[in-house]
Amino acid sequence: MTAIRAAAVAGQFYPADPEEVRRAIAALLAGAPPAAGPVPKAIVVPHAGWVYSGPTAAAAYARLIPARDRIRRVVLAGPAHRVALRGQALSAAEIWDSPLGPVALDQDGARRLAGRPGLGFSDQAHLQEHALEVQIPFLQTVLGDGFRLLPIVVGDTAADSVAATFDAVWGGPETLIVVSTDLSHYLEYQACRRHDAATAAAIERFDATALTLDSDSACGRIPLAGLLLAAKRRGLAIEPLDRRNSGDTAGSRDRVVGYGAWALTEPEAGAESDADRAAAAIRAAGPALLDLAWGSIRHGLATGRAAAPPPPDHRPGPLGAAGAAFVTLTRFGQLRGCIGSPQAWRPLAEDVVDNAFAAAFRDSRFPPLADGELPGLELAISVLTPPEPLRFTDETDLLGQLRPRRDGLIIEDQGHRALFLPVVWEQLPEPRAFLAHLKLKAGLAAGHWPSGLRASRFEAVEIGHER
Repeated sequence: MTAIRAAAVAGQFYPADPEEVRRAIAALLAGAPPAAGPVPKAIVVPHAGWVYSGPTAAAAYARLIPARDRIRRVVLAGPAHRVALRGQALSAAEIWDSPLGPVALDQDGARRLAGRPGLGFSDQAHLQEHALEVQIPFLQTVLGDGFRLLPIVVGDTAADSVAATFDAVWGGPETLIVVSTDLSHYLEYQACRRHDAATAAAIERFDATALTLDSDSACGRIPLAGLLLAAKRRGLAIEPLDRRNSGDTAGSRDRVVGYGAWALTEPEAGAESDADRAAAAIRAAGPALLDLAWGSIRHGLATGRAAAPPPPDHRPGPLGAAGAAFVTLTRFGQLRGCIGSPQAWRPLAEDVVDNAFAAAFRDSRFPPLADGELPGLELAISVLTPPEPLRFTDETDLLGQLRPRRDGLIIEDQGHRALFLPVVWEQLPEPRAFLAHLKLKAGLAAGHWPSGLRASRFEAVEIGHER
């Protein structure tokens, strides 16, 4: 038999009659500003009764109307109100019912997520939960019936765990992320306005730490903070759409609940920055850099000495400019040497020549390379961008600024120093694990947070493994 999650709060938070639902949503969308600008990758919406929070929710849902034929999956996350929950709960149902008809669930996506730490199936967590249910008729109205739903109830967990969940299901333009949260609860009208203004400011500067530390900021502060962490890493822009409270709509002003809506959009595809152009120039010089590196290694095998760098008139484009590079050797897939420069202090051509020799013959973890090891040997060059110092208040703040698979990271504390290239994300895809292993590499305890820790990030243009 098909497992169906029945609508639990229809007739309470919103109408149960389909025609009443359609009329209510039509009126709310008609009162919202018309869709303008790029279609959001994610929206933040409230989840109170529609008579209270409906206008705020509609301001976000109206932005999705142009994407009706594009969005095919909706990842919907909100807080647990009805059960005590640790971690994040997925729904084992195949269908969620709604006054507007059934919605199919993304069962494959749920099964993939269920294998991750802190994620599992709990129909009990979803059974009476209103935070997700009240969004379904809005989604059906603006997107039609062509999407699958991946609902997640978020309980007691860390914001970066929720961010990792969003990372795992981020997808492309076919995937929309919706976070359901109200703001402050049961303050006097003016006190609510002041409190929610501070919360909105934290949201709009992607300050996940401020949200999680203030238990009165929002009932869905953990899934919201997780979204902000994931979005910040990807360079999303955030736009406030509406903010009000129940005293502005259908409630008294002595004890009110705050509501807000935001749209988050991804960077415009195809926009080329100075960094993009510099990276393209380095990739174009890739064959020349690889020739220099292999030549230095062969010269070392023949003479035992590093090769001389090419003269200045043989260093076209980026080869003659200051540059920093790591040269990595692998043999039959296993590391065989890696040496590099974390900062540019000499011409890139010279840096590659010296570091290729050092990776082959001076990496203290390995004996010097021998002639017989050339079969199966591969070489890759990572040309680094200048390190960018990061400003952060704590570990969660630092993790929120990291961009998986894009950032390399340097950490320093009282003489301890270590660096991970961006390629390390392939082995350590979650930011917390990435940072923990880097701390171990630096000689610091993985679970300890040094108060004086400094960190810088960089990017790398990868060249290799051609011989």
